[in-house]
Amino acid sequence: MQLRYSTEEILADHPFARLNQFGKRRLHGGYDAQGAYRSPRTFGRWPAIKAWRENFRKNGGEMIDASTRLLHAPHYPNLAQMKLLLANGITLPLWNSLTTTGIIEGRGKMLAQITAPDFQPLIEEDISETATAHLNKGLFVAHGLDEGGDGVSEIGAHDQMWYVARDLVLGENAHPIPDIPERAGRPGAEGREMPQIPAAHEMLIKQLMNVLMIEIRAERGFAFNVALMKDPDNFKDRRPAAEEAARIVDQIRQDEASHVGYLQLFISELRAFHFKTPDGLVEGKTFIDPVWARIVAWNAEDVPRAQAEAAREQIEACLQGRPDAAALAKALDALADR
Repeated sequence: MQLRYSTEEILADHPFARLNQFGKRRLHGGYDAQGAYRSPRTFGRWPAIKAWRENFRKNGGEMIDASTRLLHAPHYPNLAQMKLLLANGITLPLWNSLTTTGIIEGRGKMLAQITAPDFQPLIEEDISETATAHLNKGLFVAHGLDEGGDGVSEIGAHDQMWYVARDLVLGENAHPIPDIPERAGRPGAEGREMPQIPAAHEMLIKQLMNVLMIEIRAERGFAFNVALMKDPDNFKDRRPAAEEAARIVDQIRQDEASHVGYLQLFISELRAFHFKTPDGLVEGKTFIDPVWARIVAWNAEDVPRAQAEAAREQIEACLQGRPDAAALAKALDALADR
C-alpha cells in the first residue's frame, strides 16, 4: 500500500475524456470515458486519503465523527418555507444564500497559500506515512484551488460554480450582490487552549477544525439546494436550467468529499499521536478533544442560530409593504421545523 506521495501525485488530474463545460463556461473537473464526473486533482489525492485512512484504522486508530449528525439546529428557511417564498415571487433570500456561499468558497482559496508548521518534532511516532505529513505536499494547495481557483485561468472553481448555479435558476443580476459582514469569532478562540504545543501548531489545528465544520455544514446545504432545484414545482419556467444547476451543486458536493476526508483524518491522527511536552508524552486526544467539542458546539448551535436570525430579518424585510405580508408570515411559521 502506497503511503508516501509527492506533491505532483496529490495534485494530478484524471485523464479526462471530456471537459466540464456549461455552455461557454468551463468549470473545473471533467468526465471519464464512461461519462462519470471526476473532481479536479483527485487522481492521486483520493487514493492517498483512502490509503492513509485504511492504515490508520488497521493500526487501531479511531476516526472522529465528521457527518451532519453533529448538526442540531434546523435549516432556516427550510425547504417548505423556501418553496413558499419562491412561489410568491420572493427570490432575494435564495439569491443571497447562493451568492454568499460562493463568496465564502472563494475565500477558501487562502488554503493554497498557507504552510503548516512541522509536526514531526512534536510527535513521538513517525508521521511520514500520514495525512498530517502531507499537508504541505499538495493537500492545502488542492483544497484552496478547488474552492477559489488559481486566479489565472478562466476555469471556474467552487465560487464561480455557485454563481453559475444561481444564475441558472434566478437569472443574472436578479438582485445586487449582498454585503457579508465579518462573522464574530468563537468566544475564547483567541486565547491558548492547547498550551501543551506551540502556538503556531495550535492556531493551525483550530483553523482546520473550523474549516472541517464549515464543510460539514455545507453538506447539509448541498442536500437543501439540490432538492430545491430538482423540485418540479420550483423554477417552472426554468426547469432545464434548474436541473443543470442541481448538477453543478452535486459536482461541488463530490469535490468537497475529499476535503472532509483529509481534514477528518488529520484531526483523528492528532488524537492518536503522542506529543512530547515538558511533562512527558501526552496523548493528543487529551487536549484535542475538549477544543474540538467547543468548536463543534459553536458551529452546530451558535452559528446556525445567528444565521437563522439574519435570514428571518431578511425575509421580514422582503414581506414589508406586501398586502399579503401577514398571511405569508403566518404560513411560513406554520411550515417551521418543530
